[in-house]
Amino acid sequence: MTRRIAVLLTNDDTSAFAAKFPNDGQKVVHLLQPLRPDWTYEVVPVKDGVLPASPEAFDGYVITGSPASVNDDSLHWVGQLLDFIRAVHAARKPLIGLCFGHQAVARALGGQVARNAAGWGLGTAPTNWHRQRPWMTPPQTTTTLMAAHNEQVTSMPEGAVCLGGSDFCPIGSMQIGQHIWTTQFHPEMPLVFMQALLGYLADKLDPATMARAHTSLNNAADVPLFGQWMVQFFDHARTTNP
Repeated sequence: MTRRIAVLLTNDDTSAFAAKFPNDGQKVVHLLQPLRPDWTYEVVPVKDGVLPASPEAFDGYVITGSPASVNDDSLHWVGQLLDFIRAVHAARKPLIGLCFGHQAVARALGGQVARNAAGWGLGTAPTNWHRQRPWMTPPQTTTTLMAAHNEQVTSMPEGAVCLGGSDFCPIGSMQIGQHIWTTQFHPEMPLVFMQALLGYLADKLDPATMARAHTSLNNAADVPLFGQWMVQFFDHARTTNP
């Protein structure tokens, strides 16, 4: 059965650096489309104040990462997105949140997001899985994905379950019901982009952070595996929420 997936684009970076690469919504499509070529995908520019007409407009949703903060109430589109997340949750529509999307789900549904006192998570980062779920096949006890964040979820919404994390980011992944799954990390981000991003940030962040980030790239990201888990999540959520 085909699915209509909306990728909610929240990355509002208009720099010359960002313009050299596909936007984050396109990155998500490039990850998922080879795995489910019969599905249709639409990138919706939420960062421009554009949202689907209703939760029923699509069969599932992915919220991208963004350099914006989910706590920035001066950005009108952030409030609109939080309202839409609440509507999607009420409708029990399948939703995956990535990085900013993970944080937006937490804030929309009553959790908290704050700056990490330990600084930036940048490069690659592990998620140690405390709980396995049916869509996580083949199973892994730890996955590695790209990371680029200095805020993270510090308190989960009521009813959320932490599926995994690390010492640096304890709430690395959440599940809410059978219809919402989130990760603090970036399965859509290829190595070539992260390498370019580190070059771009070289004179913007402290040397210790940059050195850790470069060293971390020795750990390969589990991109195909995580993409597989994502499409299997949509299949599972659709089965359990007819």
